[in-house]
Order: sequence, then structure tokens, then C-alpha cells
Amino acid sequence: MELPLVVGVDGSDSSLEAVDWAADEAARLRLPLRIVHASLWERYEARVPSFATTRPAQEILADHIAASSVERARLRHPELEVSADVVPEDPVSALLHAAQGSAALVTGSRGRGGVTGMLLGSVSLTVAARAVCPVIVVRGEERNRQGALDQVVVGVADPTRSSAAVRFALREAAARGCALEAVRAWRRPAHQHADHPLIADEAGVVREEHASAVLTDVLRDAGRDHPNADVRRRTVEGPAHQVLQEASRRADLLVVGARRRHGHIGLQLGRVAHTLLHHAACPVAVVPQRN
Repeated sequence: MELPLVVGVDGSDSSLEAVDWAADEAARLRLPLRIVHASLWERYEARVPSFATTRPAQEILADHIAASSVERARLRHPELEVSADVVPEDPVSALLHAAQGSAALVTGSRGRGGVTGMLLGSVSLTVAARAVCPVIVVRGEERNRQGALDQVVVGVADPTRSSAAVRFALREAAARGCALEAVRAWRRPAHQHADHPLIADEAGVVREEHASAVLTDVLRDAGRDHPNADVRRRTVEGPAHQVLQEASRRADLLVVGARRRHGHIGLQLGRVAHTLLHHAACPVAVVPQRN
């Protein structure tokens, strides 16, 4: 049985965009779609007498959010298998539990309780940093969200952090029938020999060649299941977060890896993933790499 694609909803505009994106993705991958809404209404409503004829307002709201999200997904893809659950937990706990039995987890970039001016909601950030499955945060420009650019971009760091991300990106590109751009950023040595520009140039050449070699190794190991994939390689000088943020402008999806350490508690996102979740021009997939 195929694991479902899970999308978290809270009734916000951002979560509705996530439902649309997740429905498209589930239809594309031929996966069932599970909609999860976290509601703790029982904690905040007085206990309802057994003879009461009305339901608590928060319970009604929770059921409405879940049901309307199901209807939205089915209207978008009538053939899609869709289910919904209202879970009596806080949003982070509910989504992290759901992630344990899902192919991937989709969230919006902002929730109903988001602080004005924040670029990314705390729930999305925390789930992306801790989930055991890939997490896609739906953000960016409408044309990027709608898949109008026919390109997936994957950021390639080192092999220990990138192989799972590259495999995920290859599957995405194959399902979409589009090209994959694999990008590796590189930097010149911090202390260049100003009086010896030739030495500095040679150091830059060595760094760029190393970046190219890393791309070759990771793509060879991860791409065995997609030998005919249209993969475009790019090595770019500059900070990785800036290079990938610029690349996101021409992508339908940006994929990055995140290292997950066994037994490690707390957020496990590096600067690159953290920056992209806040500033990328397209949806961002954070793919865990187990050490």
C-alpha cells in the first residue's frame, strides 16, 4: 500500500495554497492525499453537558476546515483519493506524528496565528527541521507554485547530506516530465594572495574543479534509477544560500538536504535551508539525510 501524501491545514489562505499544491502533487505521483487539521478545542471549551443540543464552536470550525479542504482537493482532482483527520494535538506534534507514516508532508508558509511581518510560520519551520520524511513548504510566486517553469532545482552540498535530496529531486523531475538543474556553490579561499593573483586564480580553479567532482559523484550514485533524466549541472561561485535563492526564481520546486542525527533533539536545519525556507521564490522541499 502506498504511503499517503499529507498536507497540514488550518483554514488560512496559505494552507489553502498548500492543499492545491498537495492535490496536484498527489495526482502527479498517484498517491492518496491525507489532510490533517490539528485542533485542541476540547482544552479551551467548557465541558459540554450530555443533554446539550449544540456542538462547541471550535469543534464545528475544525470539522469545517477539514471538510472544506477535502472538497477543494476533490474539485481540483476528482479522481484523487482524499481523506481528512481532525487531530486533538498541537499543530507541530500532529504533523510530526503524521510524517512518520507519509511519503512526504506539505505545509503552507504561514498559519492563521502567524505574526504579521514574519516570512515563515513557526510550525512550518519546526516541522521542516524535525520531520522524518521530506517536507515541502509551499511558498513563492504564483507561477512557481503552479509549475509554469518546467524545472526542478536541487542544491548539492556534500555527499553525506545530498544523496537523498538528489534522489527526491530526480523523482520529482521525472513525475513532472521536466529538467533537473543540479547546483553546487563554491567559494574562493577566504585569504587570497593579493600580491599573487595567479595563485589566487589557481586556488579558484581547484575549488571549482572540486565542486564539479562532487556533482559528478552525487549524481552518479543517486541517478542510477533515472539514467535518461535531463540533468543540467551548474557550479556557481558564491554563498550557497544566495546561489540557490537566485536559482529558485526559475524553478517550480527547490530541493535541499538536511542532516538528521539519531538521538538529536531540536532544530536540525543549516543556514542554507533556513534562508531558503524564508526567502525562496518557489516551494522548497527539505529532504532528510540520515547519518
